Amino acid sequence: MNSIYGEHLPEMNAIADEISRMLENGNYEHIRRRIKSEESMRNKCRLNHLPENERSALESIHDAIGFRIICHFIDEVYDYAKMIRNAFTVTAEKDYIRDCKPNGYRSYHMIVRYKGYYVEFQLRTIAMDTWASLEHEIKYKKELSNPELIGAELKRCADELASCDISMQVLRKRSGRAL
Repeated sequence: MNSIYGEHLPEMNAIADEISRMLENGNYEHIRRRIKSEESMRNKCRLNHLPENERSALESIHDAIGFRIICHFIDEVYDYAKMIRNAFTVTAEKDYIRDCKPNGYRSYHMIVRYKGYYVEFQLRTIAMDTWASLEHEIKYKKELSNPELIGAELKRCADELASCDISMQVLRKRSGRAL
């Protein structure tokens, strides 16, 4: 089977390397990057009723190249969003921090166009990333015996972590270490 990315995979990796270099030396906790796997991209094409081909993977779906920037504090998320806006052509933004998803998910998402490719950035705090990681571990590809209860508890945990993020932001400002 041919690659869903056609001949573009080496260039996609080079772009991810270039963006990684641009983000070096930032004041963040850590960064993760990835090229969406063949299997994940094919599944996403099927989920979106798209043909499993290069055009769908690179033009219709906008997260073949992805970065997750994990910040210490909420204000740093918005600082990085501003930096990304200044460095790239942004095609879409969603602020799930100010307007969280019903399940409690919080993050700041941006889609940019860079050198002919779409790149997704997810920006979040350590607390937001912790919740997203654990929620995924609990729910992903599992048949839950009590999904309503688990969903409600996950939402409660997300709200508690959001409160913690705000408290840490306040403590940072009171400590005089705000940047």
